Amino acid sequence: MRVLVVEDDRRLAGLLTRGLVAENFVVEVEYNGRDGLWRASGHSYDVIVLDVMLPGLNGYRVCAELRAAEVWTPILMLTAKDGEHDEAEGLDTGADDYLTKPFSYLVLVARLRALARRGWSPRPVVLRVDDLELDPAERTCRRGDVPITLTTKEFAVLQFLLRHGDRVVTKAEIIAGVWDEARELDANLVEVYISALRRKVDLPFRRSTITTVRGHGYRVDTRNRGRG
Repeated sequence: MRVLVVEDDRRLAGLLTRGLVAENFVVEVEYNGRDGLWRASGHSYDVIVLDVMLPGLNGYRVCAELRAAEVWTPILMLTAKDGEHDEAEGLDTGADDYLTKPFSYLVLVARLRALARRGWSPRPVVLRVDDLELDPAERTCRRGDVPITLTTKEFAVLQFLLRHGDRVVTKAEIIAGVWDEARELDANLVEVYISALRRKVDLPFRRSTITTVRGHGYRVDTRNRGRG
């Protein structure tokens, strides 16, 4: 299994290299963001270990540029930062998994093997359905050429729906995925945000992107049929 490690801490990079080689990984190392981007763009790997705090280009930028170039190698991001916003930023730029330093080496190896087994699949930075476009990194939404202003929670609910494609998601799943204080919220609050989103992204454009599946929840209609 071929692994690219992009880590500016040479001591940690050396420890990772020796440990992964002992686990029968083939390892290559770069020590800054620009060199990591160059190597990941021009060579084939089963998985990439990408630090966030890198000289040249930080890990978020490297990840976003790889995805923009349609390089879909699974990426595990490493960071000394902790918190939901940092994790969300990594995932929003197209990473597949996230590990906070200090981490368990056994967990790292297990996650790398899981990512390699899963293989690569497109993780577009910008989420699109028909002419509806949501950019988590830039925090923008538009339908065609028309920008749409969303509140923070409206944006988060729409992002959650788009990331799940045409799979039906329940109110409970939406609350758990969007609100920190999930246990204290009434599930009917989801209906309020779904209605607000429909008024902004569907009704003015005669679309029906967000559909209700009675008794189950909501889904994004990837066929996105217009309304006559």
